[in-house]
Amino acid sequence: MTREEIISQVNDLLANEFEVDKGDITPDANVKETLMLDSLSLVDMVALVQFNYKITIPVNELQQIQTFDNLYDYIEQHQAK
Repeated sequence: MTREEIISQVNDLLANEFEVDKGDITPDANVKETLMLDSLSLVDMVALVQFNYKITIPVNELQQIQTFDNLYDYIEQHQAK
């Protein structure tokens, strides 16, 4: 899957799930602030990404994912080859 496909799919998935405007999801936007995530909905977002992309995001690595660009990078680096 290309980076462009990842970005498009992630944006669609998260905009629909968390009912935000896709235009608000930009590479440098903060994930938690943009999606208005509290600790419980953050877990939901992680589960959704893990399920859809068949990856695991350990808690200690979750702290590194601050922006959507970080999230795209993580998925791109950890997706099955």
